[in-house]
Amino acid sequence: MTKGASAPRSRRKPKIGQHFLASEAAAVRIVEALGDLSQATVLEIGPGRGAITELLAPKARRVIAVELDRVLSAQLRMKFGLYPNVEIIEGDFLKIELDTVFGPKPGSVRGGLNFSPEPARVVGNLPYYITSDILLRLFEYRRYFSTIVVMVQKEVADRLAASAGSRDYGLLSATAQLYGRVEPLFTLPPTAFLPPPKVHSSVVRITIQPRLESLRVPEDGFIAFLKLCFGQKRKTLWNNLKTRYDEGALRAAMAKSGVKPAIRAEALPLEKTAALFRALAGGN
Repeated sequence: MTKGASAPRSRRKPKIGQHFLASEAAAVRIVEALGDLSQATVLEIGPGRGAITELLAPKARRVIAVELDRVLSAQLRMKFGLYPNVEIIEGDFLKIELDTVFGPKPGSVRGGLNFSPEPARVVGNLPYYITSDILLRLFEYRRYFSTIVVMVQKEVADRLAASAGSRDYGLLSATAQLYGRVEPLFTLPPTAFLPPPKVHSSVVRITIQPRLESLRVPEDGFIAFLKLCFGQKRKTLWNNLKTRYDEGALRAAMAKSGVKPAIRAEALPLEKTAALFRALAGGN
């Protein structure tokens, strides 16, 4: 698992952002956080040199590892060639067709494996600069996943798990918590990686539990609304929303939902934000 979008040859200097997990103890803890894998499919994002993959291979029913780097992909195929349950996909996770990966593949089943529609588990050491993009894609295709265990930059983990009203709470927090239950698990120092990054990394587990139905909001409309609410973090909720809504309707909706105009988006829990959205949409 690596911290970058791709990983170089072991003898070459890593590209910017490339940090290989070197702590075996950490790798074990990450895999344990996924739970019992004996009947599970696991999607691994960015396996790198295979530190996590080699723990998954003998445990999981099926492992799908997506690696961008061409050389590493070839090395992984050689390393795990004797495991019929391990599939190495060379490609960009943000671009591969997940419907194809997780859908039935007539004639391509190897080793007697059958393709189960049960939700898969996800593990990955996510590149810092595309962490949000990867998480949003996982949420978009959440029908395929049940549990997500990822290592991210500590400040990102803090944002994912932040409560409304705290300084770390923002659009990423609200979005992640709209789709799942976020649990911070543990933090690793730079020395757990080769070469050591300049920041600490944290492992978080997200259990997919969408709240759209309980909050009574449509997905696309509410996501767009959250983006508008957090559009300018220093601005009040009123100033962010008045760019899109009539001021009279906005004032009435805020009064109906019990939201003060001077409040900022980061101070509102999802329940209140959803109530304001419904009021603006003319609902209850």
